[in-house]
Amino acid sequence: MKRSTLLFSAVAAMGLAACGPAQVVVTAQIEVEDPASGQMVTRQLSDMEVWLLPYDRDAIFDSLTSAASAPEPQVPSELSEAQEAIRAAQEEWRTAENRWNTLRDTLQKISTAMEEYLPSETQYRMLFNDFSDLEAQLNSVERNKDQLFARFDSLSKENIARAQEYQMRVDEWAGEAFLDVDAVMLARERASGLDLAADTTDANGVASNLAVKPGDYFVHARYEEVYSELYWNVPVSVARGEPVTVTLNRSNAQIRPIY
Repeated sequence: MKRSTLLFSAVAAMGLAACGPAQVVVTAQIEVEDPASGQMVTRQLSDMEVWLLPYDRDAIFDSLTSAASAPEPQVPSELSEAQEAIRAAQEEWRTAENRWNTLRDTLQKISTAMEEYLPSETQYRMLFNDFSDLEAQLNSVERNKDQLFARFDSLSKENIARAQEYQMRVDEWAGEAFLDVDAVMLARERASGLDLAADTTDANGVASNLAVKPGDYFVHARYEEVYSELYWNVPVSVARGEPVTVTLNRSNAQIRPIY
């Protein structure tokens, strides 16, 4: 092959690379408490949908909210207070349940250890006394655990109608205020000259199939917890070359209550 042909091939390959899409890699992870140890551990958020949007969806919703014929319904104070009471009651119940589980496991270990000795032996009697003391504690903790769960369950059921009423008012308002949101988003996408992209995080909390044209985007994703939602709308500038990496965690998420 002639030298000029080789040079042309190399230049062509460089040109194709320069014109190709840019890659974005998103990792999603949060710190949570391990129920067994009580320590904070990292949880990878798998099976979570991630979007690259060539527009700021929050700005669109803010604009439509400002232009709405009626203000957005505000969360009633009694609903917020009830939700806080439910969260506190659940935490008390879970703490008691963890204590109950610990005592139960300890009793099982003592019972197993007692099998190594005869009832007449000193070590057996010492273990038996420990078992009796802990068994009394277990029964007390179990009664307390059941009472705390009953209180948590009662508060949750009492709040269902209140939360549903509020959500119905929000849905009715949003149905009118955001009627044109899809058309507005499509117009913004076309005006940007860019395409949106989507992927789902794998078992390691990674979404790597996000290939787009260079430009400015927003990484959008949601993750629901028990009483709140983690919401991401993170700006990112994408250029060709090395993949652009974005990490989604609590520090760059909005925490939105769920009613």
